[in-house]
Amino acid sequence: MPEWCLRFGIVQLAKKPDTKSSDSALKSQLKPKPTRTPFVQSSRYADQLIALGLTSGLHRVGVTNADVLNRARDVLTERKSLGLHNEMQFTYRNPIRSTDPTSTMPTARSIIVGARSYATEMPQKPAELSARVARYAWADYYEQLRGGLGQIAAQLKTDGWRAIVLADDNSIVDREVAYQAGLGWYGKNANLLIDGAGSYFVLGSVLTDAPLAPITTSVKDGCGSCRRCIDNCPTQAIVAPGVVDARKCLAWLLQKPGVFDPAYRVALGDRIYGCDDCQEVCPPTVRHAIVEEPNGETRAWTSVATILSVDDETLLNNFNAWYIADRDPKWLRRNALIILGNVGDASDESTKSILKRYLIDSEPILRAHAVWATARLGLNHLLPSKDSDPIVQAELDTLPSVK
Repeated sequence: MPEWCLRFGIVQLAKKPDTKSSDSALKSQLKPKPTRTPFVQSSRYADQLIALGLTSGLHRVGVTNADVLNRARDVLTERKSLGLHNEMQFTYRNPIRSTDPTSTMPTARSIIVGARSYATEMPQKPAELSARVARYAWADYYEQLRGGLGQIAAQLKTDGWRAIVLADDNSIVDREVAYQAGLGWYGKNANLLIDGAGSYFVLGSVLTDAPLAPITTSVKDGCGSCRRCIDNCPTQAIVAPGVVDARKCLAWLLQKPGVFDPAYRVALGDRIYGCDDCQEVCPPTVRHAIVEEPNGETRAWTSVATILSVDDETLLNNFNAWYIADRDPKWLRRNALIILGNVGDASDESTKSILKRYLIDSEPILRAHAVWATARLGLNHLLPSKDSDPIVQAELDTLPSVK
């Protein structure tokens, strides 16, 4: 346990006042009810809940108030007006709601923020043609996060308070409440960097009506003059320190429906879900990440051929935990076709067979990306001369250079 955790002592948890007494019912009703607020605000109860979270599997825990997140609201509104969100929803969908904790719990007074590391060792790459998965999606790290937050929420409820767990939820800007709770600072890649541990963390919160004493000190910026994340972004999506243009960000482009922007297909490389480049070069993250064994199966790579060959139901079941627009498997197949064009072997018969199949697919989006992948591998003799769909024809009219 980190040294700073040792200051937490074992303190009797605050209980909801009991208004019953041995006196008559009339006297009991007339007797003033004791207040629970002073004791809870004394910070001892908050410290006890923090300690509970740490012993329940969370790596960092902090407390802040449930005030409106004005700074995050201004940033979301401004960047949305500039188009930097590129149709991304999540907390951009309704900035007024996602920056006001009382939209979720009208009586909320405090927020307990938890962080769980998802730093795990990179497994060996399979021999078959494989696509890369972002580290946060290797396993269900949110399950472990929710478990720790759930323990805190359960204790609050036992003590007579309301509590709601939020994790991977667009109801709140989790990085902002984590920052306010003293867990870390905003890196130039827009991730929250946990003090002394880097950015490989999933974040979540417990909203409560308990008036807990908030942490009042913030973590100072630890990036200094370093700009490795900016310089190493494969698409230059970090357009200013802390500002990411989603129109260039591969993590978003992989999830966005529609035609994948041709300008960034080569840069996609072998990524199928998410992008870790800005974290993989971050010194605090590389040097200080909290590495643990994942809970359950780890999937750092997945077969490109499998994505392009199994039926819809199987594909969605295999990737049930991933965000897939409208739960439509064609978006995963679109991405896999780009990867096939980037890292596939033009002499491989199975690769040719897959491309032939998708060049006549009933779905224009898949035919279009199959055209790109086929030309990228230099297999232009497999391409049709024309297509009745304008999306596909546009690809035929602007073929890429051979890799």
